[in-house]
Amino acid sequence: MSGFQAKLERFENLAAECELIASRSEGSNRELYQRAGQHYRELADDVRALIASFDLAA
Repeated sequence: MSGFQAKLERFENLAAECELIASRSEGSNRELYQRAGQHYRELADDVRALIASFDLAA
């Protein structure tokens, strides 16, 4: 389970980094980092749901 928690934290950190870079960028770079940040947020949400499903099953 700690492996999933580590992945969750990693995806959340990557999303935050991308969002910070996007806020300081312009044009196509901004779009790229916004999309990457959104993708990492979605991955974090998926891992969070997976962890919750394990908690419910226990």
